[in-house]
Amino acid sequence: MTEGTGPVPHAIRVRDVRSSRGPAWLVGGWGHFRQAPMVWMGLSAGWMLITLALVLVPVIGGVAANLLQPVFFASFAIAARKQLAGEAPEMGDLFLGFRLPLRPLVNLGALLLVAEIAIFFLMSMLGLPGAGEGEEIATITDYVRLLKGKEWILLVGLALTAVVKGALWFAPAILAFHEISTAHAVRWSMFAALSNLGAMLAYGVALTVVFVAGALPWGLGLLVVIPVMVASTYTGYADVFEEAEAAKTAED
Repeated sequence: MTEGTGPVPHAIRVRDVRSSRGPAWLVGGWGHFRQAPMVWMGLSAGWMLITLALVLVPVIGGVAANLLQPVFFASFAIAARKQLAGEAPEMGDLFLGFRLPLRPLVNLGALLLVAEIAIFFLMSMLGLPGAGEGEEIATITDYVRLLKGKEWILLVGLALTAVVKGALWFAPAILAFHEISTAHAVRWSMFAALSNLGAMLAYGVALTVVFVAGALPWGLGLLVVIPVMVASTYTGYADVFEEAEAAKTAED
C-alpha cells in the first residue's frame, strides 16, 4: 500500500458544508473518473463481478458478499486518495481494503446486513407479497397484481434503506483512514450525516437523477455512472472530514 493511504491515528473532525456540496461530490467523482476512465470502470466491474459470483454461491455466498462491501468501498476511497496524490490508480487497487484490519470493516458489513434483514422482516410483517412462507408467485404480472394497494410497503422499505445507507455512508472511508472501532466509525458517520443532512439529501437526489438518466439508454450510461458514484464516496468523505482536519491544522 502506498505510504499515507492507510489508517492514521490523528483525531477526527467534521465540518458542516452547504447543501450544494452534495451534488459537487458527484462532480468530484467525475473528476476522478475522467482522469482514468478505464481503470475506474475496471474497478467497478471487478467489484460487481466478485459480488455477483459470491451471491451465486449457495447459503454463505450472499452473506459473504454483504460482509465484504465495506472492504471494497474502503479500497475505492484509498484509490481515490492515491489519485489525488498524483499516483495513477490501477486494477490492483480493488484489493487495497483487504490490506487493512478487516474486522472493523467486516463488522460494518454485518451491521448493514442485519439492518437489511430487519427492514425486510418489517416489510413482510406489513404484508409484502412474496415475503411470507408458502407464497408462490409465478410471474411478474401475478406479483404486480398482489402488490396492488400495498405499494406503500415498498416505499417504507426504500425509505428505511436510504436512512441506513445514508447514516453509514462515511463509515468505510473512516475505517480506511483511521484506526478506530466499527462502533466509533458508525457514530462519526451518523454525526457527519446529520450535521450535513442538506448535503446528503442533495447528493441522494442528484445520484438518483444520474442513475435514472444513465439507465435510460439501455443502461449503457451506468458504465460511467457507477464508477463516478464509487469515486464520489471518497469525495464526500474528504469534503466533510479531511477539509476539517486541514482547517484545524492551519489554525494550529
